[in-house]
This record gives sequence, structure tokens and C-alpha cells, in this order.
Amino acid sequence: MSSDASIATEPTVSASAAAAADAPARVDADACGPSDADACAPNEPVTAVAIPDDRTLASMAKALGHPARVTILRLLATRETCITGDVVAELPLAQSTVSEHLRILREAGLVQVDQDGTRSAYCISPTGLATLKRGVAAL
Repeated sequence: MSSDASIATEPTVSASAAAAADAPARVDADACGPSDADACAPNEPVTAVAIPDDRTLASMAKALGHPARVTILRLLATRETCITGDVVAELPLAQSTVSEHLRILREAGLVQVDQDGTRSAYCISPTGLATLKRGVAAL
């Protein structure tokens, strides 16, 4: 796959949305809250993870390569769980764009989701975050 092909598949963001994504995240502590979502229930601390292989680490790093995705992770870090609509309300991006960013973070293993019908509750994956930290520390 050429680099041009990968650029063409990336979601586009308007200049104003990109500028807003570059700004520090505005975190509203009441926007998302506790949920009975199984996947996003409070997790025990992750004690030990293996150093990820290069492909896994590169995938995680690529997922963090967009400011909106970093903002989403910061938002989720302040909450137990967040439904997609709550994440959308916090960002100056369309719902479809936020959903795409969440999909990329999920596929990289950095967030996890609990589906309840049409509602999706997202939270940070403690194991994914620990794996990323371990991989970066091993560089």
C-alpha cells in the first residue's frame, strides 16, 4: 500500500475542527458518568503486560496520530464510561467523524466498547494503555 492510499482513507476534518482538536480538551465532568456497561465497568489495575511487537506498537502510535483521538482519550480518562453522543457533544466534530475516531482507537486496543442495542459505551482499555506505555518505555 502506498502512502498516498493511506492518506485517501483518513477521515477529513474541517480547518475549524482541526484547530479545536489542537486546543486543550474542554472536559465537562458531568457530561458522561457511571454506567452499568459490562466492558467499561471499573477494572482492576493492570499488573504486568508484555512488550508489544513492533506492529502492535506502531498501530497504537498511529491511532494517537490525530489530535481528536488524543482529545477523546483524555475525555475518556476523566470518566468511567461515555456513550458516543456524549463524546460528540464534547467535540466540534460530526457524529460520524467521532465514531470513526472511536473505531480507530478501539481497533488499536486503546478503548473498549460495550454495545447495548444502538448505544455504545466507550472507556479506556487499561490493558491497552498499559501495553502502549510498556512499548514506549522499551524503545
